[in-house]
Order: sequence, then structure tokens, then C-alpha cells
Amino acid sequence: MHVPGRIDHTVLGPTTTDEDVLGVLDEAIEYGTNACVPPCYAELAANYAPETTVATVVGFPHGQHATAVKSGEAEDAWTAGVDEIDVVANAGRLKAGDDDAYRSDLAEVVAAVPIPVKVIIEAPLLTDEEIDRACRLAVEADADFVKTATGFADGGATVEAVERMSEYLPVKASGGIGSWELAEAMFEAGAERIGASSGVAIVEEWQRATSDGE
Repeated sequence: MHVPGRIDHTVLGPTTTDEDVLGVLDEAIEYGTNACVPPCYAELAANYAPETTVATVVGFPHGQHATAVKSGEAEDAWTAGVDEIDVVANAGRLKAGDDDAYRSDLAEVVAAVPIPVKVIIEAPLLTDEEIDRACRLAVEADADFVKTATGFADGGATVEAVERMSEYLPVKASGGIGSWELAEAMFEAGAERIGASSGVAIVEEWQRATSDGE
């Protein structure tokens, strides 16, 4: 398993500066990871690290933006040069049983850009039945991935949620993954990607574990 290319090294905190973004990009370049940055820094990141896969977030962190705002945000990010979009679904719509609104919101974002779209379903806030519905609706919206969490609500990625979600689409496990031990558990549960602000630590621990095992 080549781990670095499956890590989205992330900086999305509310006080993130351009210097923070450049620091994460430098680390992504050095360690061979991807990067996930706030949308206001999308163009900076795409221009600074053209060989790095750069993702940004849309409708972050709660997914409650108007659909037109989300679609415009996604299109602006793509125009700025990012490679992938992580869009937050509207969990309130799902919980209210408004599946049509939930689906169409995501479908319009997917249709707005020709790049992969990952749907953040915020699994820690959902029941098992709601996770299943969220994933089915993401499939119907033609999304490319489902993602466990933003990391800005209660809870993060769990093995159980990843296993469940991986029955529908490739999974990006995100939220509270700060070590290779946790990342490995997510990969074994079926995750294709890991999103983490501790991307460097995860890669370094993986390198040591790989070296020790030789």
C-alpha cells in the first residue's frame, strides 16, 4: 500500500492563514500527500503546488448554504485550479426526510464541475439508516466519494461507519484520525482516502512501521 497518495493533508481551521496553507503545501510536496485547503486559498494552493492534488471544501462546515451558493463555490474553486471538491451535505434535510432536496443539492454541485466530488455526510450525527440513505442519495447525485465527517461537529470517523459507507461509494475517512494506527484501521475497513491535519505524522509513522517490518 502506498499511503502518502491516499492522505489528504488538511488545514481548515477558522484562523487558517495563507502562511498555514503554504506550510501544509510544502509538507504535501515533501511527503507526497494530497492537500485540502479552504476555498479562499484555492487559487494560491493550485498555483503554488501544481503537481499536488489539491482539494477544497464547499458549503463548509454545516452544508446549509443555498444550493446556488454551493454550486457557485464549487465552480469558482474549479476555475481557480483545484483538483477535487469536498461538499458538505445538508444533514438537516436528510433528518427531515426531504430526500429530494438533499439529492438535488448535491447533484447540482456535481454537475457544476468536471472534477471529483466527495460528499461529506457527517456520519457521527446520523443513525445507521440515515447513513444508508445519505450514501444512496450521494450515489444518485453522481458523487465520486462519500466522506465521513468535517471534523467540526461532534465525533469523527469510525470503523463501523466506514464499513457501512464503503458498500456504496469509495470512502474518505476524516475526523479525529491522528495516527497511522487509526488510519490503517480505516483503510482496513474500506477507506480509499484519509483526511487529516496530522497527515505528516501519519506518513512518518507508516514509514517507520514499514521499515520495521522489513
